[in-house]
Amino acid sequence: MALNARLDHRNPLVFDTHELGRRPGALQRLTRTVDAPQDLGIGGVIGVPEGAPVELELRLESVMEGVLVTGTARAGAKGECVRCLEPLQLDVEAEFQEMFSYPDADDRGRVIAEPGDDAEDDEDRLFLEDGLFDLEPVLRDAVVLALPMQPVCQEDCPGLCAECGARLADDPDHHHDAVDIRWAALQGLAGTMKDGEKDEMSGAEPGVDEKQEK
Repeated sequence: MALNARLDHRNPLVFDTHELGRRPGALQRLTRTVDAPQDLGIGGVIGVPEGAPVELELRLESVMEGVLVTGTARAGAKGECVRCLEPLQLDVEAEFQEMFSYPDADDRGRVIAEPGDDAEDDEDRLFLEDGLFDLEPVLRDAVVLALPMQPVCQEDCPGLCAECGARLADDPDHHHDAVDIRWAALQGLAGTMKDGEKDEMSGAEPGVDEKQEK
């Protein structure tokens, strides 16, 4: 990954590591409540509403090649049950750990002349910028992994009636009388036929029976 674009220290998801002073083994613990960024979750399924509070507990540890960030995020998510389509809410707790590397050090902590010399390695790495790091991409990945791909309002939610769409949890005895579709088709056909059509289908002409009787 390329070096972060200019980070804004006023952004609540941007953190300052200067206190660690590039001293391997130095630790810093932080707690912060931030507003959830836009689209924090699984689009169209479930997610943390934009602006909802997200509680963060972080542990920043200085190591040779950068700062190792370990943390937990807690928030309330909203979505829709995939079975009955009713709105639902659930608490989400996401854990994460990510290394933010010094731009001038390789993965063994050695200073390198040109950051990004090894483009392949850099693609999957996050970097510090002037001692700052942006937690948002890490938070997004962690929350998505912690959320259910198919949320349900309750584990045994029976869903909706396939015939009328009624919510089965509201009416456990809900059912429809089973009708053999073959007989139903014949009954419908018989009800729409006129007497003359019946005679034509039987091969007799109207009034033939009456003449024979006479």
